[in-house]
Amino acid sequence: MSIVAKQWSMSPQLAAVGSCCLVGVICGDNLYVANLGDSRAVLGRAVRETGEYLASQLSEEHNVCIESVRQELQSLHPDDSQIVVLKHMWRVKGIIQISRSMGDVYLKKAEFNREPLYSKFRLREPFKKPILSAEPSISVHKLLPYDKFVIFASDGLWEHLSNQEAVDIVQKHSRSGSARRLVRTALHEAAKKREMRYSDLKKIDRGVHRHFHDDITVIVVFLDSNLVSRASFVKGPNLSVRGGGINLPPNTLAPCTRPTESGTN
Repeated sequence: MSIVAKQWSMSPQLAAVGSCCLVGVICGDNLYVANLGDSRAVLGRAVRETGEYLASQLSEEHNVCIESVRQELQSLHPDDSQIVVLKHMWRVKGIIQISRSMGDVYLKKAEFNREPLYSKFRLREPFKKPILSAEPSISVHKLLPYDKFVIFASDGLWEHLSNQEAVDIVQKHSRSGSARRLVRTALHEAAKKREMRYSDLKKIDRGVHRHFHDDITVIVVFLDSNLVSRASFVKGPNLSVRGGGINLPPNTLAPCTRPTESGTN
């Protein structure tokens, strides 16, 4: 909000910039998941008796297509009959689908919902309290030896794949490139829905692709069952995941990006 306030006269459209946020923290044998928006964390758990893997959703989503989310907003804004509006799909104030996010200050402070902000973001009537929230939903999951991996992904993936379908894809293939395989599978599904070839979909310019499919970001975290099982017995800092695939120079900070045709493993 402070950045938007400082840049208001020069870059007022910053007020309409926002993002979903999904965070996973593993400490000892506990996995903490915090979510803002409609990204999703899904656990792949092995069933000892059958060898199958079952999907378990760990995050709570904040998308007004979900009835309980609409009810939450309506209870917070009882005097606003237009807090959620059905326009082909449910939207907050007829504009945005998510009820919680980072940024999107134009729906959190009335002083930023006015000219020179683009008219499509401006509400007809001023609001007295924030419409969107930046309060994350937080869950805690105690990791067990048969918990094998966690898929963290934006809604662009879940629009085309169910939780179980995504878990099955990761389970059936090797660890290497599993996130990219999920992205490719989702893009194949997007191409089918558009009745076009996957190769043609990939050729679409990044500035235009949003008309064909949403952004897709995927990270797959594989859990080391031996370390997880020992975590509750070891005092002090514990390592419960093993990273790999990308080596960065010392003191390098990797920027957070939203690739549309590649994943992170």
